[in-house]
Amino acid sequence: MDNAHVLRNRVKTHLLEQIEKGELEVGKTINLAALSRKIGISVTPIREALSQLEQARIINAIPNRGFVVAKLTKTEAKNLYNTIAQLEIMALESSSFSEDDVEFLTLQQLKLKQASSHATRLDARFGFHDLLVAKCANTILLQILDDLKARILFYEQGFGQDVSFYEKVDNQNDAIIEAIKEDNIPTATLILKMNWMMVSEYIGAQMNI
Repeated sequence: MDNAHVLRNRVKTHLLEQIEKGELEVGKTINLAALSRKIGISVTPIREALSQLEQARIINAIPNRGFVVAKLTKTEAKNLYNTIAQLEIMALESSSFSEDDVEFLTLQQLKLKQASSHATRLDARFGFHDLLVAKCANTILLQILDDLKARILFYEQGFGQDVSFYEKVDNQNDAIIEAIKEDNIPTATLILKMNWMMVSEYIGAQMNI
């Protein structure tokens, strides 16, 4: 991984953490110079990271103001989850899994079950989905998924903290793994769709818009 990519990821991680903590509020302008001083990264990779976050619709570029945190909408969340579900189904349908692949999924699911905080649960859940589509050879599809997931990560950092939510996720992930073990991809994709729709409904209810 090149240095510029590492720096951009550091910037994106920092900004997402600030949004999660409420330190960057919706509509608030991001001060590039202050951000550069705070995290010790030059303005150029910061601009590049902000442009990527804009593409993911986490922030907006406003003329004469700069970059601001985008407003969340319930409709956008629903559309994003539906799109991601369809793309992951396409990726899963074109994948084949070895015993080692199934073992990696199982270990990742164990990390999710053992996670002790919202942040680590969220990281483990997204890691599970990354592994689920990792065997797909369509790199364009995977890049689109990455961009869209950056946006829903924004939603879930603020709203997905209910323990019962993760219990349902665990049950569905276990069922997906079992279906893959049995080489029953149609069942795995059906459960995968149910998983994303469940998450979508939960996040929509939490937004209360």
